[in-house]
Amino acid sequence: MTWSWEVAERDHQIQDPTSAEKIRLLGEYLRLVPSRRVLDLACGKAGPAIVLAEAFGCRIQGVEVRPKFADDARTRIAERGLGDLVSIETADAAAYPLAPETFDAALCLGASFVWGHIGDAATALVPAVRPGGFVAIGEPFWHQEGVDAGDFVDLPATVERFQSGGLALTGLIAASEDDWDRYESLHWRALEEWLAENPEHRDAAEMRRQHVFSRDNYVRKQRAQLGWAIFVGRKP
Repeated sequence: MTWSWEVAERDHQIQDPTSAEKIRLLGEYLRLVPSRRVLDLACGKAGPAIVLAEAFGCRIQGVEVRPKFADDARTRIAERGLGDLVSIETADAAAYPLAPETFDAALCLGASFVWGHIGDAATALVPAVRPGGFVAIGEPFWHQEGVDAGDFVDLPATVERFQSGGLALTGLIAASEDDWDRYESLHWRALEEWLAENPEHRDAAEMRRQHVFSRDNYVRKQRAQLGWAIFVGRKP
């Protein structure tokens, strides 16, 4: 089975190790105003899009491949009265057609794997943004210099990857330990509750195994070793 993010993130308002306050800071770094158009690829349940639309009055096009997340996003948008500002399409971000120089800002917060790594995501998003516009990508990085493990690299190398897509770094918004703990704790609670509610489910044993492994790895290693940040860049 594949990890059930619909279960694990059922209680998340923002599906990344960050906060509404930091998303509003992102909006300031992006110079958002009501006239701006924003693309949010792999937007999940539209947590950041809702924060940005409420704070800055900008128009946001969200794209999300998981139908449950897309439906949740539309429900939340309607409940907040933001239907005139935020729209959601259920589609694969990697295959989504991007008209050249259509948006003032393009976001992918925590899903650069859709294309590969942060540099691949930047390369994909830059053409959709007008000259002088911005791209923002959320990406993990290793705290130790020179680490090259898995898909992530250390902070300087992550910045190099990001700028290789044709951007000049103009902002960095890093997750705190509190941001990480909140993000992971919501996973743990949701999964423990789901497992208690569904003990006979055919996937229960495997979900328990993955949940325990992920939680223990976070406590033992990841909390100290892995960072996460939103990287903001300006298109020349």
